[in-house]
Amino acid sequence: MTKKTAFWIFLLGTLSSAALFLWATYDTHRQVAALSNADKLSDQVVAGKRTFEKYNCNDCHTILGFGGYYAPDLTKVVQRVGEEGIRYRVKSPEKAFANSPRKMPQQNLSDAEITDLIAFFRWVGEVNNNDWPPQDSRKRISRGEQRMVASVGVSPGAAVFQTKGCMNCHSLHGTGGTFGPALDQIGAGMSAEEIGKYVRNPKDVNPKALMPSQKDNLSQRELEEVAKFLANLK
Repeated sequence: MTKKTAFWIFLLGTLSSAALFLWATYDTHRQVAALSNADKLSDQVVAGKRTFEKYNCNDCHTILGFGGYYAPDLTKVVQRVGEEGIRYRVKSPEKAFANSPRKMPQQNLSDAEITDLIAFFRWVGEVNNNDWPPQDSRKRISRGEQRMVASVGVSPGAAVFQTKGCMNCHSLHGTGGTFGPALDQIGAGMSAEEIGKYVRNPKDVNPKALMPSQKDNLSQRELEEVAKFLANLK
């Protein structure tokens, strides 16, 4: 290869790479408003972001890929545990994480600060970030469920219960969260049909229910499998 040929390869490669980079930058900036739900960026969302920064939540938690890895990611926390689940964890971390080896400090947030924080988390959770984070991806959860059924030998319902994060709030045999009731004997008082109806939309059964609706989190098959699994716990 001659020096002249090498020069033209270098020049064309550099120019084409620069053009691709500039186009990608332009395209990203062009879509920022739509992808980030900028029209929903209210004063309360901004106040929630300031609360998030005030209490240094990023020291322990990641959000949109940034932060510490000591505690769970908060990008999709509203979809995962619901608004009341967040409120309970922030107001009473000593109870919420009593069974967890990783503890959350009591920050003594006011009710107004928690409400603002939830508004911020809801806005973040609606940002179009290409199915991030991976642990909350429906595709990953589906594959995880299949692996558990195949390799561990658990029932499909038990796999759904584990991979869909039900144990963030509920416990079985002393393992799991404390926000919701323990489910060791739930089948003694409710049928699979009753459990399925409650899980799909708790407030349809009990208007005072704190559990978030799972209608967007579970497919019909997953709902039937987890209801069958829980109904057998007696």
